Amino acid sequence: MKELTHLEKPKAISLHQLFSPFVMELLVILFLVEFVKGALLVTILPIYMGTVLGLSAFAIGWAFSLQYIGDNLFRSPLGWIIERVGYRICMLMGLIVTFVAVGIIAITSQLYFIILACLLLGIGTSPLWPCVVTGATQVAGQEKQGTVLSVVYVAWLSGTGVGPVVINFFVKHSYAPAFRFLLLCMALVTIVALFLPGRKQTEELHRSEKEDSAETKLSMGNLSQKIKATLHEVRKNLHVSWWFYVALFLQNFSIGLLTPVITLYARTVIGLNPTQYSILLIIGGGITVVALIPMGRWVDKMGTKWFLHIGFGLTAATLFVFATTRSMLFIYILVCMLGVGYALIIPAWNAFIASVIPKSERGAIWGFFLTLEGSGMVVGPIVSGRLWDMIGSHAPFYGSALGLLALFCIHWYISSRPRVTAAS
Repeated sequence: MKELTHLEKPKAISLHQLFSPFVMELLVILFLVEFVKGALLVTILPIYMGTVLGLSAFAIGWAFSLQYIGDNLFRSPLGWIIERVGYRICMLMGLIVTFVAVGIIAITSQLYFIILACLLLGIGTSPLWPCVVTGATQVAGQEKQGTVLSVVYVAWLSGTGVGPVVINFFVKHSYAPAFRFLLLCMALVTIVALFLPGRKQTEELHRSEKEDSAETKLSMGNLSQKIKATLHEVRKNLHVSWWFYVALFLQNFSIGLLTPVITLYARTVIGLNPTQYSILLIIGGGITVVALIPMGRWVDKMGTKWFLHIGFGLTAATLFVFATTRSMLFIYILVCMLGVGYALIIPAWNAFIASVIPKSERGAIWGFFLTLEGSGMVVGPIVSGRLWDMIGSHAPFYGSALGLLALFCIHWYISSRPRVTAAS
């Protein structure tokens, strides 16, 4: 993404300046929007659509897929739009669309309206990351970029993890209190967005970046030329096996297979109540979050190879067993193992991808890679719903396990062969 390179020239910035009202507003918006999104996608929608509305798993998968399509489709040009209309208008428009999406889900039981709401949810939240990352790094500058991005990711993980847990306390007897609470959160976050910089303030923030902005405007002017240029740079600068591109798709595809059915499986097949499911989320997510930082440091020191070998293998085996067991004690153990597995995979996988990207073309190639990974999240939920309906509730877990096993084999093959390191 071009916006990520639009940073102010290095200058001394104090912590007080770094965590300015603008940055704090962005962090609050990020937390609350991810809270609402996590509550809907992880806890409410799978059960609400599956048990209350009686929709098929295939329909649920399509709804989730459309959410990811809406998010990824509109995210790329938004950095260019932010510079011209300001943070306030861009974020407000997205939040209003998100507000409408939550409202539709709260008042309707029609399949087509629910699917439309999921698409609107993706479109509405698409300005979130471009606004937050561009604004936060712009204020931080080169010196504090790492610090501010670490705080951004904490806000993101906190919202995504807390939302599904907290919302369970509102759905014990009826979904109405949960929807009212989520609408209240959206009202609050919309009010916060009113204090973001308008067009004139945004232009001042971008004043030192006029040359880069002109370059961005030119590149956005012809989308087909931009795509051709990106593909040309990928062919010219990357020296990787074509299996690498398959791995990029499979990594998110294996997650996408589980996203629409994991809650439905836990509640309807295993028979967990909301409290038990919340505990599982806290345990699995907590282990992953706590282990990420030390795992990342070890990856920097020891390399990615064995972290990914162990992570892919452990997670694949755990998911396979998870689909066959009903013992609560064993389920808790398996969730702990999944937390460790993803803590091994996440930092090592990102470092592995970064190691093959030439620094001179990082923006274009990262965008291409993110598109491939995003396509896995689009296809995964659709396939997941079909597997659930045609084969059984265990099928998406077996499919995800097979995808991770394939990743294990592909990574073993790639890492065992000499490759050209990324050019600087």
